Amino acid sequence: MKNTPTGSNERNIPTKTNGVHYFSEGWRLVRLPGIKRYVVMPLLVNIVLMGLAFWWLFTQLGAWIPSLMSHVPDWLQWLSYLLWPLAVISIVLVFSYLFSTIANWIAAPFNGLLAEQLEGVLTGKPLPDTGIWSVVKDVPRIMAREWKKLAYYLPRAIVLLILYFIPGVGQTVAPVLWFLFSAWMMSIQYCDYPFDNHKVSFPDMRDALRRNKVDNLQFGALTSLFTMIPILNLVIMPVAVCGATAMWVDRYRAEYSRIQP
Repeated sequence: MKNTPTGSNERNIPTKTNGVHYFSEGWRLVRLPGIKRYVVMPLLVNIVLMGLAFWWLFTQLGAWIPSLMSHVPDWLQWLSYLLWPLAVISIVLVFSYLFSTIANWIAAPFNGLLAEQLEGVLTGKPLPDTGIWSVVKDVPRIMAREWKKLAYYLPRAIVLLILYFIPGVGQTVAPVLWFLFSAWMMSIQYCDYPFDNHKVSFPDMRDALRRNKVDNLQFGALTSLFTMIPILNLVIMPVAVCGATAMWVDRYRAEYSRIQP
């Protein structure tokens, strides 16, 4: 995709885009001149937290996997060779989302600033109240927004976690449902930064994403997968913010922006 340079007021959008396209765009946009310095803080938060978290996880898997597999009923024992990988994936999925959520809480103000600055680069129309001091001023509002996401997430996550302890269902259906739910939540998590910068309410943001649910699930699924991959998961946070911001500019800004495009 060809984008106009900083200061231009147009962005050339391909005829067909989807979640895969915007995820790949994130890897390109994160390296744009003028954007790299806003990537540093989210990157550092993610490297420190996710690095330590995954090191600890891999020291515990040897004990957790047998415990989870002990819930497999006798009539499914013949499928153990298939259920064991599902058990590993399930634990890593739950763990990845839990710690990426914590990392996003810590880095939320910096992710919002990154989304602001990238939007200005992509549109040539910076938000009027950008900068580090506006971030400091908005911290209470940003944290309140993170609580709303947590309140949306927890009840649904608890139901899915309960499914894991139902024999048969917990080792077959629950991992698939958890992956789809994680993909949806990843899309919400990262797309929310540009929406929140424009003071779009959380329910309105969810409604907007639902209108393109397949594409947003694609974006969230790729983000979830990369969150599970060692090394790559250390850099995925700013990449996802950039990809989500590009999606906002192309698909939602004209309708929801508090600044005329």
